[in-house]
Amino acid sequence: MSIDPRRLLVFREVGRGGSLAAAARALGWTQPAVSQHVQRLERDLGLPLIARTGRGSELTGPGRLLMRHAEAVAAQLDAATAAMSDLAGLRAGRVRVAAFPSASATLVAAAVASVTAAHPTLDVRLTQVEPEEAVALQVRGQCDVAVTFDHVDRRRSADAETVPLLRDPLLAVLPPDHPLGGHARVALADLAGDRWIAGCPRCSRQLVDSAAEAGFTPDIRHRTDDYVVVQSMVAAGAAVAVLPRLALTASRHPDVRVVPLDHDPYRTVSASVAATAVGVPAATALLEHLRRAAAALS
Repeated sequence: MSIDPRRLLVFREVGRGGSLAAAARALGWTQPAVSQHVQRLERDLGLPLIARTGRGSELTGPGRLLMRHAEAVAAQLDAATAAMSDLAGLRAGRVRVAAFPSASATLVAAAVASVTAAHPTLDVRLTQVEPEEAVALQVRGQCDVAVTFDHVDRRRSADAETVPLLRDPLLAVLPPDHPLGGHARVALADLAGDRWIAGCPRCSRQLVDSAAEAGFTPDIRHRTDDYVVVQSMVAAGAAVAVLPRLALTASRHPDVRVVPLDHDPYRTVSASVAATAVGVPAATALLEHLRRAAAALS
């Protein structure tokens, strides 16, 4: 025994209207079509549901019991329709974003502020993690949008839709009295004799690889992925560093000298949307506000 949901809802209209004719008018159908659906439902269940009378139709005992279930099903469908309408209209919904520190402090903060201003009832949640962990969160279904970076212009090979947001230039950060601090540009090889501060593992690899291409091995004395600490160490004359522009936008020490590097190296900042969030209005809205924030920073 099974109940066809469509026939159940047709039967509900008969019960509510008190006749096949009233149900036909409510549904915009012909009366024979309504009668056919009710008869098939009765055959499916093996029970009489409607007794035809001179005044129309009356529900039988089984019909009255089924009517209560039909009303409950209709109420649940109405609630589901309302919930989907709220999600589609951005009156409800949740989007979880994971981003690395300098992006969190700049473009993500701006995007979260603007999207929640436009849609105050959206539930937007940020987790600050490095790119590898952001991707891992997305793979585990714990993140809808991951903001990550690569030091080459490429798209991540993953089960996600990836959208480049901006190119983030890498800049030399020098002590205030460094002899190259006043130059318009500096080559990485010109800093071969300096002591260095290295950042996160991915950034450290990029520094070592770039230095090798420039013909030297950097003398790394300090390691920290906190760009505030990096700048404080540089300002104190302890070492030099290379930082992305986003980090300097988020927090700039007044005593460091920032000089562009030859060949204009950069990292590509991207947003990847989990396959389960593609097309979901909340995630789509956040991505659009990330694009706007990135354009403002470019």
